[in-house]
Amino acid sequence: MSITLDIRLKRANKVYHEGEVLAGVVVLASKEAVQHQGISLTMEGVVNLQLSSKSVGVFEAFYNSVKPIQLINSNIEVAKAGRIPGGKTEIPFEFPLSTKGNKVLYETYHGVFVNIQYILRCDMKRSLLAKDLSRTFEFMVHCQPQKAKLVAMPVDFTITPETLQNVQERSLLPRFQIRGHLNATNCVITEPLTGELMVENSQVAIKSIELQLVRVETCGCAEGYARDATEIQNIQIAEGDVCHGLSIPIYMVFPRLFTCPTLETTNFKVEFEVNVVIVLHDDHLITENFPLKLCRV
Repeated sequence: MSITLDIRLKRANKVYHEGEVLAGVVVLASKEAVQHQGISLTMEGVVNLQLSSKSVGVFEAFYNSVKPIQLINSNIEVAKAGRIPGGKTEIPFEFPLSTKGNKVLYETYHGVFVNIQYILRCDMKRSLLAKDLSRTFEFMVHCQPQKAKLVAMPVDFTITPETLQNVQERSLLPRFQIRGHLNATNCVITEPLTGELMVENSQVAIKSIELQLVRVETCGCAEGYARDATEIQNIQIAEGDVCHGLSIPIYMVFPRLFTCPTLETTNFKVEFEVNVVIVLHDDHLITENFPLKLCRV
């Protein structure tokens, strides 16, 4: 006897803020009537921290600080033990999204070493002979927009052989000069990162110009911390040996789920940076790094 269990929320985008109510239905479908011992809903919000392979074993103390951090865990009964008729049954529910005590709900974020996730789980208990049914459903939490006015903090940059760091033989580098600006380094997460870039001169032909968005995740405690930078996305903004003196637009949209407002807590940090990468024809890589602060307004 097959029975299917599903959770549907009324809000199509599945995005909620602290203090709001998740409203929806539990959908049960079966050909015949079904006995059950009760249907319940559990809401869970967890921060999962993971150590990169290079950090494992470095600090013993890490093993305590990388335990999952529980942000929210509450339970409601949707239906008491009884019988569900054959066909499709929808049971409505309302579940308030609120924390106990002084816990803060961080924004949903899917990273490599830091993961902030919120799920609804529906459990249907059944008699000894039948298997219990369970269904999980992820929803998104957005933090409250900040009230203060955001200062854009634009930045101008010039890239020449003299401005580069981590160079062994500066005299062997070809001559080049690249100028540009980013319109903001304090960015609104729902708006694109914009700016422009211009190759003024270059002795060597340029192969490609790219924008690389990087997440910097820090997990740790008082004894020490592990900081790991990984790429989120890479967008090519120019290909081939571009015209010198031509303005090239910079435009990058921040991807949902993989970015969140810049976050700093006692056990972990999530920060973001953007790299302007120029690849020369001899495969030299020239990279200029800009830390970003993401906010929701």
